[in-house]
Amino acid sequence: MTARPGVVTDLKFLGTLGVPIILTQLSQMGINVIDAVMAGRVSPVDLAGVALGGNFYFPPVVLLSGVAMAVTPMISQMHGAGKESGGGAVVRQALWIAIGGGLLTMALMVQFGEAGYRLIGIDEAAIPVATEYLTYMSFAVVPTLAFFVLRYLCEGLSWTVPAMVVSFGGLALKLPLNVLFVYGGFGIPAMGGAGCGVATAIVMWLQLIVMIFIVRYSRVQRAGAFSRFSLPDFGVIWRLVKLGLPIGVTMFFEGTVFSIVTLLIGRISVEAVAAHQIVFNVGSITSMIPVALGVAATIRVGYNVGAKDNPGARRSAYVALAAALAFAFLAASALLLLRDTIAGFYTTDTGVLATASGLLIILALYQFVDDTQTTAIGCLRGYKDVRIPMIIVLIAHWGIGIPVGSVLARKSHQKIGMGSRFVG
Repeated sequence: MTARPGVVTDLKFLGTLGVPIILTQLSQMGINVIDAVMAGRVSPVDLAGVALGGNFYFPPVVLLSGVAMAVTPMISQMHGAGKESGGGAVVRQALWIAIGGGLLTMALMVQFGEAGYRLIGIDEAAIPVATEYLTYMSFAVVPTLAFFVLRYLCEGLSWTVPAMVVSFGGLALKLPLNVLFVYGGFGIPAMGGAGCGVATAIVMWLQLIVMIFIVRYSRVQRAGAFSRFSLPDFGVIWRLVKLGLPIGVTMFFEGTVFSIVTLLIGRISVEAVAAHQIVFNVGSITSMIPVALGVAATIRVGYNVGAKDNPGARRSAYVALAAALAFAFLAASALLLLRDTIAGFYTTDTGVLATASGLLIILALYQFVDDTQTTAIGCLRGYKDVRIPMIIVLIAHWGIGIPVGSVLARKSHQKIGMGSRFVG
């Protein structure tokens, strides 16, 4: 039996759109992996500090980037309807959201970061590194959000290559900058884990500059993003927020589960945080492929919806889900077979290594449910259907996951010292 022509076409589109997105996501996660590996080589305290700093940084950035993600389905449906020239007005207002939300987030991080760690009761040894890292990372918020807006414009127009090229350039630059600021050199003192934040801020500003140049002078210029200056238009901003806020809240609920878990584990020990951070990094890498499939599905489904091809939109969604399930099987198999090797890449500490290896078993089982639901949410975004996924994620993660994990972790830590495994 041969595949139907429509299915083959959708697979080709998923490949054309999805492969650059996958590489973009992996290169962006590579920045976090570099931070984890280099900080871990300095000390478990530096690794824990970077982990804790990231868990105050990423939730608000994820929320705001999710709001900006409304650009993708809006532009893709315009593209399908042949009205992409109207996308510039949408992008300019999304940039106002990025600037305003970014500056507010930056101020909150700098002002309340250390107080937040002390309020939660984080291991005292990790607080100085976490606070300093968070302060430096706060300077990356605005360029990160603005970069995402321009990336979503390109992706909405079915051009996913620019973000891939820029992200790989940032990854290539991140490594030497990390070496310089983490370990010191050329008159710059060694900053340990906090130096990772300095390097990231520099990389994000440079990536934004390059992306602005691409949008201004490439084929994307037909959307007119920089054809004129626009003051805030609260009508358009409200449309973006109305569509994007459920996307951002969904991503926030998912992302903050891992942040809350890390903070809870921070009350156990530095070693437990370090082990969990290793698994979180690995899980973030594996999740990038279903996330990318979901983004590709959003683009393809949205295009078909804009073109009034509803059967084609459904077919695109089913093809994306099948691809996600196939990847889940491969990822789970690799995690089970190579868990000791993977954990050993991050640390030489025997205690951290043993705990991380055990947690990777749980991560392997997690692939099947997480990969498919992540891609399914991306499919629904192509229809601009964003509220029901938000409600489901809220109930599953915050109504069930966090309370149950917190109770099991506390009891197991008290009895058998296995808290991080139950929270994970």
